[in-house]
Parts: sequence; structure tokens; C-alpha cells
Amino acid sequence: MGIIMFTSVMLLFLLGLCHLSTAAAVDKNDVAKPKTTASTTYIVHMAKSEMPASFEHHTHWYDSSLKTVSDSAEMMYIYSNAIHGFSTKLTPAQAESLQSQPGVLSVLPELKYELHTTRTPEFLGLGQTTETIPQSNSESDVIIGVLDTGVWPESKSFDDTGLGPVPGSWKGACESGTNFNSSNCNRKLIGARYFAKGYEATRGPIETSKESKSPRDDDGHGTHTASTAAGSVVSGASLFGYALGTARGMAPRARIAAYKVCWVGGCFSSDIVAAIDQAIADNVNVLSMSLGGGMSDYFRDSVAIGAFSAMEKGILISCSAGNAGPSAYSLSNSAPWITTVGAGTLDRDFPAFVSLGNGKNFSGVSLYRGNSNAAPTALTPFVYAANASNATSGNLCMMGTLIPEQVKGKIVMCDRGVNARVQKGAVVKAAGGVGMVLANTAANGEELVADAHLLPATSVGLQNADVIKSYLFKDPNPTATILFEGTKVGVQPSPVVAAFSSRGPNSVTPDVLKPDIVAPGVNILAGWSGAIGPTGLAIDARRVAFNIISGTSMSCPHVSGLAALLKGAHPEWSPAAIRSALMTTAYTAYKNGQKLQDVATGKPSTPFDHGAGHVDPISALNPGLVYDLTVDDYLNFLCALNYSATEINSLAKRSYTCDEKKKYSVRDLNYPSFAVNFESRYGGGTTSSNVVRYTRTLTNVGPSGTYKASVTSESQLVKISVEPETLSFSQANEKKGYTVTLSAVGSVPANAENSFGRVEWSDGKHIVGSPIAISWN
Repeated sequence: MGIIMFTSVMLLFLLGLCHLSTAAAVDKNDVAKPKTTASTTYIVHMAKSEMPASFEHHTHWYDSSLKTVSDSAEMMYIYSNAIHGFSTKLTPAQAESLQSQPGVLSVLPELKYELHTTRTPEFLGLGQTTETIPQSNSESDVIIGVLDTGVWPESKSFDDTGLGPVPGSWKGACESGTNFNSSNCNRKLIGARYFAKGYEATRGPIETSKESKSPRDDDGHGTHTASTAAGSVVSGASLFGYALGTARGMAPRARIAAYKVCWVGGCFSSDIVAAIDQAIADNVNVLSMSLGGGMSDYFRDSVAIGAFSAMEKGILISCSAGNAGPSAYSLSNSAPWITTVGAGTLDRDFPAFVSLGNGKNFSGVSLYRGNSNAAPTALTPFVYAANASNATSGNLCMMGTLIPEQVKGKIVMCDRGVNARVQKGAVVKAAGGVGMVLANTAANGEELVADAHLLPATSVGLQNADVIKSYLFKDPNPTATILFEGTKVGVQPSPVVAAFSSRGPNSVTPDVLKPDIVAPGVNILAGWSGAIGPTGLAIDARRVAFNIISGTSMSCPHVSGLAALLKGAHPEWSPAAIRSALMTTAYTAYKNGQKLQDVATGKPSTPFDHGAGHVDPISALNPGLVYDLTVDDYLNFLCALNYSATEINSLAKRSYTCDEKKKYSVRDLNYPSFAVNFESRYGGGTTSSNVVRYTRTLTNVGPSGTYKASVTSESQLVKISVEPETLSFSQANEKKGYTVTLSAVGSVPANAENSFGRVEWSDGKHIVGSPIAISWN
């Protein structure tokens, strides 16, 4: 569930300015720079094993270390699980001094993260019979922790009818606060907490008249993501009649624990780390985080650090890739112990046509469902916003830019960009306009995202927008009307990769392919908060039980829920095994054999767009073989990155020294995909720049059998071979290794483009597929 919003106003979109969020890069410099003497929040990572014997408890040591640089500073959070350390407010000078104290690994400044903001079960094949999808009590023992804007407990998606007692493994709680008490939890919503110390340290006290200082969701985003992951079955769900049907989460019998870390002014890293810390202690099985995320080294990325600790405890972490696509190198949450999820479409649309005075019709999409008498059914005067404004940005329909005398009684065409899509409609309405046609620009291409506009409106793609603008410029008396046609299913091709979905290559570790997978993230129906309208705008007085929004924030909880489904079916599987099952069974082609499409280009998508492919949960339940990973494998990966002992300690919370005699290679990480970088900056694996080798190990999680390898490549510049070509398994959990060798053939042109291939292992019943992405550096 995701929403596009401004980089500088992180949660403003959640309040309704738009419903798709751009995932801005967050690195060590992406903080609000304080004056040199001003205090700001820092997260202090401590080497707990180095605590002097004179201290009885690590908290006493932490406090003593802090007091060496400030008599007045206090610890806001003390972290025990996600990291070892604490958060506090310090001046930059004090932070620098603390960094030099014994046992202090790092002192990192507070970062602000942003959220990446029915029919889906049927589209994924989960509407099938119980013979296809195993039903057991195991799923109801799985707990999904959702870090987001909180939860609206009254939503029918959190009805606990038919669920048994809360799992005995649960160690969490239901916290009370503004408009929320412990009785709001039940056997479905088994826990709810909130974390605001970091937020309040930066932004000041929460105004409880405007926002609940409690787990209650005043925003909608958290309720939407939680219900997508594990919402109960709700019949008759819709948004104003659109997408009418039965809504249910991916794992409808799993339990939900909500951790509110995002507020009106943003999501702050000290609060996020505290929530991960608590979720580990609470004993969740899956963590779902539809927020981003950094492009900095993993030992500086709070989400990556907390996720490493969760992984160690057997918790799968699912994160959104971000909404900064279709630009290359735009994704966040790229650590290999995180499952990184991109977004695709469903086979459902909400058509709304623009009919022009010259008789031509143009397709668009809309979720408008207001007073039927308000929609202009007859041809109505039509104007381009730029021609009804004195502002240089008049075409964008920003607040105060339209001239009411030139807009009143007319349909207005506005260009996308800068302000939220639904806000543009509100601006048109306030100026006296009776309708809006929202035009995609080159940045959006042909991607159409439906919105519940406040006035009759539709969105059209770039090509249609250009033709409509030509009509507006040439016709002396242009007219138009908008025709709404409800819900349409069976749209083809589907899925297609969403243009907003952030793309690889992986900017932090190019030799690890990201995103991992794509899942439904466009026009997703799920539960909503009763505190805010479907647009999130303050002037939107409408209240709905379900809302339809888009973004990788929506695709992430799909995978979180599917991971819970797999965990319930295979409790013994590790997080890496679950991710492997989802990746190696994903599909990259339609039933007609054509490759998945990228809506941004109109051409086939690539592994840098879709990762291993589009998730296929039915196949993932029985993958045959998996690529498993242990904590030691990830530690070796950190050694291959040439991380220092201190940097590894920040991630792994232990003293770990890389073996100087051992040759570590990123390429040996047992990942279910391959990112090949000739002349890669990481070395290892081979002594020749035109030959690279990857080692992998497969674990049998199915019946005994013999698997044969097949290789496909779209490039004549690279030869790909697998050795051995056959692997035989005689028992469960048996492991077999193989090597993939890629050799550059002949001279490579200076302008050689990325190319792609695939390795598949099959026993005739299972297909275990891995994408190969080849880059030339």
C-alpha cells in the first residue's frame, strides 16, 4: 500500500495530498541540519561485550558513558534486541566526543523515513479451494508485526470471529493512549504499541487534538497495510461501490501486531529501531515495513541494522522498494536479509472516459462517486489550467493559481506533478470548476492510478493527454464530458510493473540483485481509518470503511502476508527459505508466453524492474528446492564488503573478525538471483575480469528427485554455463552445490547495454528459477 508524496513533506500525502509516495534516498547526510550548538537526536551503538566489569548492568554503563559528555542528557530509548545501545539528544560536539568513548561503536544522527504509499487474493490464485491451499491451525499461530501509522481497531478487517486463543508464543501488549485502550485489541489484533519519543524530540509534543498519541491510526495507511497482510474476510467490501466483493488479507487467519512509528511529521529512525526492538521481544514471526529506507552503507541504515537482528531471531522482514521509479538505482531497503518488494498491477480497472466536443473519446481511470447530478453528462466548456492562470505553474492546478472567472462552470485539464493529484481536483472545485481531467506528463507516461476525487474527474495517460491538449489549443470553443463506467475486471495484460515502482540496480551492493520480487500494488482495496476521508485531504468529510490506494507500500504487505502463509504451512523454514520459495517460483511471463511488461516503457520488464518476477503463492507453497542462508553466511557477506570489525559489530551486535586467510566474495552469498558486474568493484571469485563465477547451494524441501539445469541468455556477449548440470536429491533437507560461470565472449562494445538471462532447475514437476542481470562497468 503506498502513496506518492513529496520528499520534503513526508507524511503530507497520507493526510490526503496524494496516494503514491516517492521513495527519496536517505543517507547519513539526509537529516535536518541543526545549528552547530543545537541539540538533535542520535542513536548510539554500543559494544555490549566490552562493558567494564565495574558495572552491574549495561544500562548503567550506557548512562555513565552519556554523562561523560553531558550532565543533562537523558536516554530516550534503551535498545536490547534490534541493536545494543540507546538514543539521546546531543549537540554535534557532544556526539563527536561520545564517539571517542570506549565501547562506543557509532553515533548516528536521527533520520526521517517516509512511507511508500477484494480482488487481489483471486488474482494471486488464493481464492481457490482448500485442496489447493492447505488450511491448518499453524497459520493462526503466525504473528505479523506491522510498522506504520497505527491501526483502526474498529475495522471489520480485524474481526476475530472464528479465531482461537492468542498464540502462547506472543509476549506483546496492547497499549493505551489517546482514543485507544487495551480492550481495542482482540484475537486478531493481538497487540498495538506506539513510539513517539524520537518524533517529539525533533518536532515537539504531539498535538492530541489533531493526532492520537496512541496506536490509533488517524491516517489510514497503517490500517490499509495491516488489513492487506492479514485482514479477516469481509463480504460486501468496496469504495463507493468500486471493487465490490469480498475483502481478505493474504493470510486471513494470521494475527496482527501494530507498531505505530509514523506521525503527521514523519517516521523517525529512533522510533523505528525501538519498534523493531520491541517486536523482536514480542515474538513476531514476520515484520512488514512499508517505509524507506536508505541508500547508505548497511551499518548506517537503521532499518537494515534492526532487520539484521530480526533475521537472527528467525523473523522475515518485508520492505517496500520505494516509489521513485522508473529511474534506475532508485530503490531502498536493499540489504540481502530484507525481502524487497516492487509493485505491479491487478487485472482490474476503473474506467472513466473523456468525451470531447469533436466526437473523440479517450480512456482514463477514476474512483469518483459523488452526486450523480454533479457529474457533467452534457458537453461542458473545457479549459486548460495554464490558460486560466497567471502563474507560471498554472498548468499544475496548485492552490491559488486558478482564476475563478475563467474556471467557473468548466471542466479543467490539469497536469500531474508537484502537488497531490486529489488536491488538484480540490483546487479546481474551490475555483468553481465542475470537473477535472488529470493529464500525465512524461514523468508518468501511460501509468494510470485511480483516485477518489472530490469532483467529477478522470486521469489520462501521456499520449491521450497530448491529443486532448491539441484539441484545447486548436478549438475556439472546446467542450467535454466525463463518463464513469464503474469496475472492470479481466484487464490484459496483467500484471504489468508499475512505473512508480523503484528499480535496481542495487546502489549499495551491485552484486545483489534487487528488488527481490513484485506483488500487487496498484489500486488496492483494503481497510481504512474512520478518522479521515479517502483522499486524506482535510476538506474531505467523507468516511469509508475501505479505500483504494497505490504504491509499493501496498505490495509490501502482500508479501508479508504470503510469507506468513508459507510460515504457517512450513513452520521449520527460515526467513531465507521462505523468500527463496517466493522468488524461485515467481513468474516472468504471461500464460501466452509473452514477457511481463513495464508500463513505464511499454516494453518487457527486466530483473532490475521485477526482480525474480511476480509472486505466485500457490507455487511457492511447494517450491521443491530452496536457497537457504544462515547468520554466518551474512557475516561472511559483510566480510566480503570489507566492513571493519566495528562496522560488523554495529550490525551483528557481537565481536566478529574476518579471517585474513580466507578469500571472501559477495558472489558466494547463497542468494536466489544473480547480479553480474564485469569489473565489479568488489573483487573475489576470479582472477580474470572477463570471467565471473558464482557458487550456490540448493536444499531439498520436496520429495526425492533429479533436477536438470537449463540456461537462457538474451546476449551473445556472455556465455553462461552451470556445473554440474544435474543434481540428485534422495532425502529431505539434503544440500547440493553448483557453480555458474559467465564468460565475456570477444570484444565488448563500449556502449554495451545491460542484458539478462535465467537459470532454472527442474525435476519435471517443480521449476526453481533464478534471474541473471548482467551489467558492464
